[in-house]
Amino acid sequence: MSKFDEKLEKYVASYKEHVGGNLDEELLKKVTKGLGPSIYNRDAETVSAEKSEMERVVTNYLQKKLGLSGDNLMASVEAVIEKYGKSNRSKYRAVVYYMLCVHHGKQSVYN
Repeated sequence: MSKFDEKLEKYVASYKEHVGGNLDEELLKKVTKGLGPSIYNRDAETVSAEKSEMERVVTNYLQKKLGLSGDNLMASVEAVIEKYGKSNRSKYRAVVYYMLCVHHGKQSVYN
């Protein structure tokens, strides 16, 4: 099994444990691939619930990658972080980005 597959397996398990519900594993795989080598860096692989980190997610992912705009973007990040588990210290970036992509209905960005 490749390192990428090991990471993907870890993200799938984390989603199922902390969020539950339907999971589009193909979309999660595409989101994870889009993150590139950052998934192998322990700090870059996770998202904290700090305001500055959430602002980076809004700017770099929601606005630049997904092409979204508006005032509700920070609220959507906060909602996803809350759903994933605010006290969960290992909020994987790939899972958070996947959840945001689904939340905003932007799956077509990865097709």
